[in-house]
Amino acid sequence: MISVIIPVFNQADKIGKTLDSLLTQEERGLEVIVVNDGSKDAIEPALAAYEEKFKQAGMAYQYFSQENKGAPAARNRGFAASSGEYLFFCDADAILKPEALKIMKDELEAHPDKAYVYSSFLWGSKLFKIGPFSEERLKSAPFIHTMSLIRRAAYPGSGWDESVKKLQDWDLWLTMLDAGHQGVWIDQVLFTVSPGGTISSWLPSFAYKLLPFLPQVKKYKTAVANIKRKHHLE
Repeated sequence: MISVIIPVFNQADKIGKTLDSLLTQEERGLEVIVVNDGSKDAIEPALAAYEEKFKQAGMAYQYFSQENKGAPAARNRGFAASSGEYLFFCDADAILKPEALKIMKDELEAHPDKAYVYSSFLWGSKLFKIGPFSEERLKSAPFIHTMSLIRRAAYPGSGWDESVKKLQDWDLWLTMLDAGHQGVWIDQVLFTVSPGGTISSWLPSFAYKLLPFLPQVKKYKTAVANIKRKHHLE
């Protein structure tokens, strides 16, 4: 079974499309866990009908609400309630293709030596092709999205580091790499992320080299330095 864990904060206008895309998954062995991380919008009315929808679809569904602690804490809360052999930490502003989780599960089962699989994706109309797994590339910069399918047996006992505020996915993959776990790339676009969410402030790569004075670039470089320091990569 795949445990799909969705942290949500003020995305009542988007999470319905995310949940609808899970209801249409070809992979039916799903456990969907939504963790409301202190949203101030009308998230509960937006979710009201989904418990019954998932029940009718034969899928398990759980909902939790907590004070705002950040996405890592919400993911950890969801993980604690999960029971699946596989974990999928899903953003609340993403829409999965119907075949997405089946393809990921099949690919992970075809590579028993790998700990997780990840795919290319769209951010609006912008393609993030990602590319093959590389230990050297992962140590130098983030490139693998949060929405990857992970073997529960390889998932770190420490979970998501709740002190990390930016580049949380990179920190997780580096923690898993420290334990000897690697991933494998699926050369397909399996989901679309709506602009306005976790990577809404995306800049073209040249900006990080030519526009170092931008506040966004400064914050990014500080976050990179913090992650590299934590994992002794400097």
